[in-house]
Amino acid sequence: MLEDLAPGAQEVMVAVIDIAPGATRLGWIGTGVMGGSMCGHLLARGFALTVHSRTRSKAEPLLERGARWADTPQAVAAQSDVVFTLVGFPRDVRQVILGPAGVLAGARPGSIVVDMTTSAPALAVEIAQRAAEQGVASIDAPVSGGDIGAREARLAIMIGGPRDIAESLQPCWEALGRSIVYHGGPGAGQHAKLVNQTLIAGTMIGLCEALLYAHRAGLDATAVLASVSSGAAASWSLAHLAPRILANDFAPGFFVEHFLKDIGLALAEANRMGLALPGLALAQQLYQAVLAHGHGRSGTHALQLALASLSGLDWPSRGAPCPGR
Repeated sequence: MLEDLAPGAQEVMVAVIDIAPGATRLGWIGTGVMGGSMCGHLLARGFALTVHSRTRSKAEPLLERGARWADTPQAVAAQSDVVFTLVGFPRDVRQVILGPAGVLAGARPGSIVVDMTTSAPALAVEIAQRAAEQGVASIDAPVSGGDIGAREARLAIMIGGPRDIAESLQPCWEALGRSIVYHGGPGAGQHAKLVNQTLIAGTMIGLCEALLYAHRAGLDATAVLASVSSGAAASWSLAHLAPRILANDFAPGFFVEHFLKDIGLALAEANRMGLALPGLALAQQLYQAVLAHGHGRSGTHALQLALASLSGLDWPSRGAPCPGR
């Protein structure tokens, strides 16, 4: 069930619809590293789906399973009761939802738009206001869990918007994630996700530095992971990303360039609120170095490569080429 951690959130006067497979038409925009898997879970639950992606080839596996293609976000919305969006950057969210051929250009009164992109809280509020003017409900519901969480339907979903609308989407949330938490009105889900990204940024620095230490000390890194993963140092990143680092596998579960975007959003919000977050600012500089090394489309654990270079090391030091170089 939806966990209500923010009673009294802003209400929007949009009729709540019953959402169920076979009765509710869903739309999905953005079928990348995570979106393709997430959309696939909804198809597997029996929902009728219309999809759009910037690159149609990424949607082909979904089309082969019965999804319908639409040429624009507007066309998706015209054929859907609920439209989900999962794109890259706030500018993409703005174009896909608020643009001249965007979701709101095709959405009917009584429909719902759910943005699952990590984006700016203020943009989520703007979308909610614009949607409400058309009698459309808006939910911001960014997720955490990366490609693994998306494939296994184990995502953490952080929800902002009208609580009754969020509750009505429970059949969809259950198809996508394990942790489903309601945080408040428009933008609250985005704020919660920026808390998540702030936590991850510091964790990734510690993880990569620890592996460098273990290597330089001459330890068997696999044995070290077995030792520390059941203690106080245990984390999702340690369990899922450290083995990828040791295997020299820097394929993305979540792109470096998108993580840098998220860090920038969090720092901008911190500045607006008068907060000093020096640890997050350090993470931004380190990930900027990862980007400068040409790894913007690698996974966030490619931080290992930039930190290794600060000590004059290639990773792995046995001389194998670093992916992406």
